[in-house]
Amino acid sequence: MATWNEIIVEAPELAQRVRAAFDHHKHKVIATLRKDGSPRISGTELDFADDQMWIGSMPGAMKALDLQRDNRFALHSAPIDLELKVPDVKVAGRAIEIVDDDEKQQWLDAREEPIPPGPFHLFRLDVDEVVCTWVDGDKMHVESWRQGRGTRHDIR
Repeated sequence: MATWNEIIVEAPELAQRVRAAFDHHKHKVIATLRKDGSPRISGTELDFADDQMWIGSMPGAMKALDLQRDNRFALHSAPIDLELKVPDVKVAGRAIEIVDDDEKQQWLDAREEPIPPGPFHLFRLDVDEVVCTWVDGDKMHVESWRQGRGTRHDIR
């Protein structure tokens, strides 16, 4: 498993494409696992702060409870660009809950936008896999990164 910072160092061009796609619009889709093992899809926002990927959640939200029980996730950029000029991005890995108040404050201080006051869940996303797909002319590009394998770029 890698932190987002490690991917920035190992695959900077891919990391830049992924960041641009996620920054293109506010809302993303996250898949978590319910108690019975079935998937749950939830809306979420993604934050890049301190060279890490983060998601927050309201207290007691189902996605947060799912991640506390089983921290595996898949995150989708949910592109609104029908021509895929802005890449379609998927990231999978494990969400690490941050419960220390000082660490949460550091995250708040590193954010560009404030969040509403009050309690919240905070998860740092560690990454097993990144897949970035886009169309250029009549070619589809699929660039991916996996732990221990590095990057691959296929053009179809």
